[in-house]
Amino acid sequence: MSKNYKPDFTYADFAKDFKAEFYNPSQWVEIFNSSGAKYIVFVSKHHEGYTNWPSKYSFSWNSVDVGPNQDIVGKLMNATREKTNLRFGLYHSMYEWFNPLYVADKKSGFKTQDFVNQKTLPELYEIVNRYKPEIVWSDGDWDANDTYWRSKEYLAWLYNDSPVKDTVVVNDRWGRGVMCKHGGVYTCGDRYDPGVLQKHKWVNAMTIDKYSWGFRRNARLQDYLTIEELLQTFVTTVSCGGNMLMNVGPPSNGHITPIYEERLRQMGAWLKVNGEGIYGSLPWTFQNDTLTPGVWYTMKKGSSGDSASVTVYAFTFDWPGSGKLSLAVPQASAVTVVTLLGRDGNLDYTTHSTRGINIKVPAIPVNKMPCQWVWCFKISAVTN
Repeated sequence: MSKNYKPDFTYADFAKDFKAEFYNPSQWVEIFNSSGAKYIVFVSKHHEGYTNWPSKYSFSWNSVDVGPNQDIVGKLMNATREKTNLRFGLYHSMYEWFNPLYVADKKSGFKTQDFVNQKTLPELYEIVNRYKPEIVWSDGDWDANDTYWRSKEYLAWLYNDSPVKDTVVVNDRWGRGVMCKHGGVYTCGDRYDPGVLQKHKWVNAMTIDKYSWGFRRNARLQDYLTIEELLQTFVTTVSCGGNMLMNVGPPSNGHITPIYEERLRQMGAWLKVNGEGIYGSLPWTFQNDTLTPGVWYTMKKGSSGDSASVTVYAFTFDWPGSGKLSLAVPQASAVTVVTLLGRDGNLDYTTHSTRGINIKVPAIPVNKMPCQWVWCFKISAVTN
């Protein structure tokens, strides 16, 4: 702030400049839906405590009282549910940087709970009762343990008595030491991408802007992930049993900038071709190939009418320009068929002496390619 704003400018002054004059929730959800996403998580409140809904517990520090003068959360919720089948979720920061109640609780060593009792917990109940999110994404918990935050009490209500008790999913940020140990879905930290199969459901919460979660006025083109980089991260995440939550940071005018829209629509175009290997898939015994680098796997069971049958999807980051794709781990059966998703016709292949196959890849003109980045070969009825 000291570098870019006048000396007497305070953080609170940002609120009056937050106009959201181009905020169009219908346009937002159309873009999100076009990406092939199945759910969205919107930031209801971040660490500064400003709420994007008219919170009863955040007087003059919410999007109705100051700034856009509109219920940002409510409008997005309505557009999501009226125009799409996307699941609607909300992010909520438990702590607030400079809230006097929080500062006092922290100074006491968290022996007092005035901030939790008067601010955090009432708002958590409020957003669920008011907007009924099916995902409650908690954050900002790391200073204090779950006892201070009264997390067990809240989660018990959420799962047993709340209006979303039968559908809600939560993450793992409910107190110091809880992350990656307890929760419906693990985050294990921002941009978590282990590259190996995990024992628990997990999510890779990551950013299209390599360096920031929020909008940066000075961002350069090279600061954003390319669609190739984005898809590679996506495929490795799904191969290892995770799902990916891509962050979009709009500016204060509320408009989704073209670079984000382009990435989201590119993702959707790719999923229209290759979604069979993503949606409803499971991690296979092998996550990536041991012979050819840049090949990652997913699988489905029973897709050949036999509950014991396994179909493997091999995603390759590089097009096999040699005319052959050698895979070390799939073991073909007598009825195995190999196809390229998005293209008609079966592909010829040969088997290795013990395990693995060589797929004969046809020469395809660029304008006839099923997609332009990350290709998926479907291998049915494998025996391993």
